[in-house]
Amino acid sequence: MSLSQPKKRVALLGLMLESNSFAPVTSRDDFLNRLYVAGDEFRAELNRTESKLPAELLSFHAAMDGAVEWEPVPILIGLVEAGGPLDHTFFEETLSEMSARLQAAMPLDGVYICNHGAMITTEDRDPDGTIFEMIRGVVGPDVPVVATLDLHGNVSDRMVQAANVVIAYQTNPHVDMIARGQDAAGALNEMFHGLRPGAAMIRLPVTPPTVTLLTETGPYADLIRYARTKVTDDILNISILGGFAYADTPKNGLAIIVTTRSGKHAAHKLAIEIAEHAWQDHERYVPALIPLEKAVAAAVRAGEDMTLGPVILADVADNPGGGANGNTTWILEALVRAGAKGGVLGIFNDPALAAQAMELGEGARFRAIFNRNAPDQYSHRFEVDATVLRIRDGDCVGRRGFYAGRRINVGTTALLDLDGVRVVVISIRTQCADPVFLEMMGIDIAKARSVVVKSRGHFRAGFDEFFTPDQVIEVDAPGLSSPVLSRFDFKYLPRPIFPIDRNVSWPPRLSALAL
Repeated sequence: MSLSQPKKRVALLGLMLESNSFAPVTSRDDFLNRLYVAGDEFRAELNRTESKLPAELLSFHAAMDGAVEWEPVPILIGLVEAGGPLDHTFFEETLSEMSARLQAAMPLDGVYICNHGAMITTEDRDPDGTIFEMIRGVVGPDVPVVATLDLHGNVSDRMVQAANVVIAYQTNPHVDMIARGQDAAGALNEMFHGLRPGAAMIRLPVTPPTVTLLTETGPYADLIRYARTKVTDDILNISILGGFAYADTPKNGLAIIVTTRSGKHAAHKLAIEIAEHAWQDHERYVPALIPLEKAVAAAVRAGEDMTLGPVILADVADNPGGGANGNTTWILEALVRAGAKGGVLGIFNDPALAAQAMELGEGARFRAIFNRNAPDQYSHRFEVDATVLRIRDGDCVGRRGFYAGRRINVGTTALLDLDGVRVVVISIRTQCADPVFLEMMGIDIAKARSVVVKSRGHFRAGFDEFFTPDQVIEVDAPGLSSPVLSRFDFKYLPRPIFPIDRNVSWPPRLSALAL
């Protein structure tokens, strides 16, 4: 690179929320509890050793440092655990601040958008598209715009039209964010040297349940591998997004986005080819869960017979990473009533219970009430005698998988013993995707006979040093993130759509979108 060239000024911004339409509204406070920074505060976070920023954004920043003389222009970044629709007033305030800061930063040479892609607000079914269009409106048609999304993003036509390149994660559990940030930096630098890529998107009438979107085995893994065989020198990026059904939007559907260096025609042709291959496999996107009674029986056996291997029970229907509350008691109550020994459950979101345990202190014996909220179809309260074993402030750094290296705060945290089952209770809703949430409370996971995690799939990358895939039990229990999609009253999904509807057809000529 030449020092005589002017520095490329690149705006950095994003708002990351995966919205479950059936969950409680996500508020300003939810973002402030996790990450919401702008301007100089954003810049400071870029340079922290243990940053709260998304890994792909940090990776993009590092890759740009090594590729070009540039000046990062931090605009605003917000990140929060998956939740309900975003409060629209707060969204409008954030959008306005993003726009004002972008305009003040002009002229810009490029923009990097770090979004999740499955956000909705209380009034907007495509706020990601609204953000993308706002950015394009401010910077104009000629400034390169690159974006990274979670593979659970729901992509709208206007998102692909507003950005030059859309790059999605390729692994689930998500452990490739660093690589995707590097991809985004590489694409932007090619555009700095004159490339103007062409993109095409195909959306299929399939909304895969979350547990069918693993990338080690299953239909989605096979599709990702097939797409990789199609990469040539002309292909800038292939992204295949399974989407997030619970957002309940008209743009839901498995989406294939192809971006080429040669133009839209080649992108459209390959997108159709990949989509046709995906459609041949669409009937495989049906979840296979283990009934609660059978799962609990396996945990009980593991506690009684040390010759058996331990098991990990995934409470996939109460996954905070999918917008659930993280406080259903179905599995916990069943384990306690069955007398399971050597069991651990993490992490149970109950601020009131954690606060009570902290007030009572370590060693206290009391009547614990799990989930004091009014009962509904997804959850009810559970009362049981408990002993407070340990109290912590909940500040930690992720050790493995999805949270590796990221600073996280789960609020006041208590470890309770329910006479055989230990429970980690937290105060800030977070999915149990990392062993650190249990280990920081003194739990030796290798000695546990059964571990229950409130997580859908990211736990696999965090706990795989303790449990092999054949020790994983995905439990069928009630919850806001149940993979059994027929249990939800969807209002906006395009219908018919598989697997909610079974009589679904897909004529490619009607589904193709060349952009």
